Amino acid sequence: MYYRFLILVVLLFSFGCKEEGCKIPDEVASVPVDVTIERLEKPFYAADSKAEMALFLQKHPLFADKYLQRDQYPSDSLLINPLLELATNQSLDTLVQEAEKRFEDMEQEREQLQTAFKYIKYYYPQFNVPQVKTFVTGLGTIGNDLFVSDSLLVFGLDYFIGKNATYRPQAYDYILKRYEREMMVPAAMLLLSNQFNKANFTNRTLLSEMINMGKAYYFVDQVMPCTADSLIIGYSGQDLADVQHNEGRIWAHFIEKSLLYEKNPFLINKYLGERPSTPEIDEKAPGRLGAWVGWQIVRAYMERNPEVTLPALMADTDAQKIFNESKYKPERRK
Repeated sequence: MYYRFLILVVLLFSFGCKEEGCKIPDEVASVPVDVTIERLEKPFYAADSKAEMALFLQKHPLFADKYLQRDQYPSDSLLINPLLELATNQSLDTLVQEAEKRFEDMEQEREQLQTAFKYIKYYYPQFNVPQVKTFVTGLGTIGNDLFVSDSLLVFGLDYFIGKNATYRPQAYDYILKRYEREMMVPAAMLLLSNQFNKANFTNRTLLSEMINMGKAYYFVDQVMPCTADSLIIGYSGQDLADVQHNEGRIWAHFIEKSLLYEKNPFLINKYLGERPSTPEIDEKAPGRLGAWVGWQIVRAYMERNPEVTLPALMADTDAQKIFNESKYKPERRK
C-alpha cells in the first residue's frame, strides 16, 4: 500500500523552509556577488520597426548571440524579421501583460540568485557570475523556458506565470506543475550544475545515472539551502511526503528486481525519465523516482564523509564508490 500523509505534512513540505542549514555562513555571505536582473521583454516588445529591433540587438549582444542564436542567421536582417513579427504580434499582448504583472517585482528571485551565486563562488572561486536576463518567448516562438550558459542566464517568464495564466505551455499536466514561479530559480540552478557535474559515460548503468542525477540535485540543495526539497525536484508536497514515508519500499523494489546495474536504456528511462507516475512501484508513485533515490544516496554519502567538499563530489565519477560508501539501506516500513 502506498500511504498518503496528512495535509499538515503536505503544507510543510510544499512551502516550508528548511530549518537546518538555512542560515548563510558568514564566509559565504561575505563573497562579493551583486546580481542584477535585466528585464529585456520591456524594450523588446516596445520595438515597432526594423530600426528599433536592430538597435535592441546592438544593445544586447550577449543575449542576441547566446539566446537568440544570432550566428545561425546569415545576417542580422534575417533575424530581425521574425523578432519584429513576434514583438508586434497583438495576439501575444495578453501573455506579455500577464508575465509583466506576475513578475512585476523580482526581488525574491534576485536574492535567491545572489545567494546561490555566492555559494557557487565560495566553492568555485574562478566561477564567473552570469548576466541574468528575462524575456517573454511567446511560449517558445523565440527562445526557451530557461537558458543557462557560462556567461548568461535567461528566464522565459511566460512559461512560469502559473496555473492562472490565460495561456500555458504545451506540456503534459505533470510537467505543467513544475512551471511555477517558485520552481524557476531551482530549475535554473539544476541546469547550471551541468558545468560542474562530471560523469563516467562509459558506465551507464541505472545506478550510475541515478547517482549522477542525485549529484545534480545535491548541488542545488547546497547552493539553495533554504529551498524546500519539493521545489528542487519538482514534486508536490504530498508526493514528497509519500516517497519519504515509503523510501524503504521504493529501495526494496530496485534491489528485488535487480535493477541497479541494468543498462537497458528503455528500463533506465522508466525510473529516470519524464513520466506522470512510476506504476512499476505503485500507481500513485511520482515519476523520476530513480533521481530522487540517487539524491538520497548522495546525501547519505556526504553525511558519512564530511571531509568531502562539494567540488570533490561533483568531480567524482566513481558512482560505485559513492554508493558503497553511502551505506544507503533505508528500512522498509510495515
